[in-house]
Amino acid sequence: MQELAAAYQAFSLYDAEGLRKSGSGLTPSQARVIFTIGDTDGMTCKDIGDITLITKGTLTGVVDRLEDKGLVERWSVEGDGRKTIVALTRNGERVYKKEFPKHVEFLKEKFDNLGAGDSKQAIALLKQIKDLF
Repeated sequence: MQELAAAYQAFSLYDAEGLRKSGSGLTPSQARVIFTIGDTDGMTCKDIGDITLITKGTLTGVVDRLEDKGLVERWSVEGDGRKTIVALTRNGERVYKKEFPKHVEFLKEKFDNLGAGDSKQAIALLKQIKDLF
């Protein structure tokens, strides 16, 4: 468990470093939301939370700040005021199209250090661990 937690922490720190270096001005949580809803017509807050693992209370604040930056917009689903859709604005789409590929490339540089066999094995083990929970 200690190694898994240490690997997660190391990845999180490196991920955040990539966002700082990019100059995007996005926090890791903001980037996860932008990267999740990019290339979609929008998603419910529940779906975003399920994918990003950001809790409901935290997600509300993240979306508020993204809305303040003009990167997302939200609206209620007609007939169900409890459901809120969050979608990228045009500016949000521009940020997504610029930052997502750049960030994937930043992360890929590290993962390219694994050989093909190690990469396949790591993916299989991570899927097994996820399925345990």
